[in-house]
Amino acid sequence: MMPPGRREFLAGLAAAGATALVPDVLRGAQTRPGAAAPPHRIDVHYHFSSPGFIAAIKARNTGQVPLMNWTPAKALEDMDRDGVATSIVSTSEPSVWFGDNAAARALARECNEYGARLMADHPGRFGMFATLPLPDVDGALREIEYAFDTLKADGACFMTSYQGKYLGDPAFAPVMDELNRRTAVVYTHPFRGESMANLLPEGRALGITLTTETTLTIASVLFSGTAARCPDIRFIWSHGGGTMPYITSRFNAGNAPEMKQRLPRGVMYEIQKFYYDTAQAFNEYTLPTFTKVVPSSHIVFGTDYPFAQAGTVATGLAAYGFAPATLGAIERDNALDLFPRLRRG
Repeated sequence: MMPPGRREFLAGLAAAGATALVPDVLRGAQTRPGAAAPPHRIDVHYHFSSPGFIAAIKARNTGQVPLMNWTPAKALEDMDRDGVATSIVSTSEPSVWFGDNAAARALARECNEYGARLMADHPGRFGMFATLPLPDVDGALREIEYAFDTLKADGACFMTSYQGKYLGDPAFAPVMDELNRRTAVVYTHPFRGESMANLLPEGRALGITLTTETTLTIASVLFSGTAARCPDIRFIWSHGGGTMPYITSRFNAGNAPEMKQRLPRGVMYEIQKFYYDTAQAFNEYTLPTFTKVVPSSHIVFGTDYPFAQAGTVATGLAAYGFAPATLGAIERDNALDLFPRLRRG
């Protein structure tokens, strides 16, 4: 039997409808001390933690203290300080599957209902990428239906790989096809692959392997033909696409004659159709190549909170010297194209 608290929450969602969960983006936003305008940025790479997820990572000693200490109150305080109007929350790695499909389904459901409650409790301040219990494909399809249709999620969240399989793997095709049918926004976060996590002493390989994971899964989605087969998915890649923008010559295999059927428009067409967030991609060394490969209309503001602060990313972007209109698009307007519910009115 469904617990009374959850039953009342779901009844409230049904009574309120989607519009109550997704009002004007600036409603409830507070002006920062000394700021000339209310918070305006939309953060698409923003991690939150449900109570169940905190318990799971504590039990497994993942060491992710910022996630363990995450609270809504502190989150809103930091958002107001750094000019963030809305954060689209996602569950960080290692996500929710630890070898048991039933447990993963339950934890994904708890994460998603917690995210929906966060949206309802703080109108306009939060959105949600639904957590999926992959590699359990049947469970993921059920959770997509519930999260999108009942909870009104803004999109879905993937890890870059599951049990060594990257996102273009045929095993995940039913999930991709369903998200394509829904014209979904899909945010992807790198997974801490066990085979690479300890390549260097003292965990020094972690940041490098995480960006490599993103590069590998982009290649998987491209070379498997998934990107072309599912043209209506709007993919957002973390950390400026990992190392992909800097090794585009390695991706030219996508233009080989034998790849024509899988990538009829060519590899660069698909690469430039994707979206990329600015977490770890906001400094003077990264931005020249990143912005040459990726159209400014497909760069979205992302921070990796609570591991990083929005103010740091905003400062780096401002220092680069973007034209005001381009900076405004990166910090807000491009995300409005992906999440039109956040527009005023």
